[in-house]
Amino acid sequence: MNSHFKEENINCPNYWNWNGFKICWSVMGEDNEIPIIFLHGFGASRKHWRNNLGYFAKRNCASYALDLIGFGDSDQPGVREIGRLNNEIWCNQVNDFITQVIRPKSSKKVILIGNSLGALVALTCAVSLEEQIETVIASPLPDRFQEDNKKIINKTLFKKFKHRLITLFFFICPLEIILFLITKLRIIRLGLNSAYFKKDNIDRELKDLVTKPVLRRTAARSLRAMCIGMSLRDKKLKASYLLKKLCSSKKVPFLLIWGDKDNFIPLFLGKKIANFHRWVKLKVVSNAGHCIHDEDPSVFNRISYEWIRDLKNF
Repeated sequence: MNSHFKEENINCPNYWNWNGFKICWSVMGEDNEIPIIFLHGFGASRKHWRNNLGYFAKRNCASYALDLIGFGDSDQPGVREIGRLNNEIWCNQVNDFITQVIRPKSSKKVILIGNSLGALVALTCAVSLEEQIETVIASPLPDRFQEDNKKIINKTLFKKFKHRLITLFFFICPLEIILFLITKLRIIRLGLNSAYFKKDNIDRELKDLVTKPVLRRTAARSLRAMCIGMSLRDKKLKASYLLKKLCSSKKVPFLLIWGDKDNFIPLFLGKKIANFHRWVKLKVVSNAGHCIHDEDPSVFNRISYEWIRDLKNF
């Protein structure tokens, strides 16, 4: 283990130019041996891992937290600047982050830990970057899960009409007004109350890290690109397909951590995934909601580290 551990602060930002966009990231224990990237959920940022990076940094892990494009302190491009924002784009961002930021420091395979949307991005990376990823810890994994292999026949004219209709809807939808009302009517507070089972963990720092990005003037245009991108993504970018692809090789060990009080993505979906894909390990945390890593960090950190420690290559 690196005996010269330096105490860094997750609030200390680093900036990286990715395809002309400013991307924000933080790191703790950068000179350590085992690289980990922490990927936040929808509406959150790298700071949501405030109670996790230090724990892993003290255990020989170079712990990186990345603001996905459109979130946190990273740029918030719209459709005109970047096109559709979806998990393929965020996967490309992670891929280039590994190549340009991590690889000059380490050649080891990278561990991905994601919350909700970040878990879907991690799964996408595990399929696309299979040879570079050591393991994925998803807590929890969003997206509808389908067990059957029925092929969905997309009629070209209907598909075009659907795409145009969805695109038009989000372009005329007054997202600027909606985001303004969300901040003024304390809807964010209601959302956090639904996401967290333990209400005491909803502090000022948490409310700020969720609210401040929404107040930026570019937030609505980026949200529009996400709504269109996630609504119209190909089936190959959905969790059911990605899990099936990952199952065919089983090269990337996959751990699900799920709160039994998750109001956003119910536990039965996690059980459904684990029952269908027997190679996926499911750990259920009692009395925990959607953001276990922040709501009950000591439990989340212990489960995650034990999983990492027990991997054969370590």
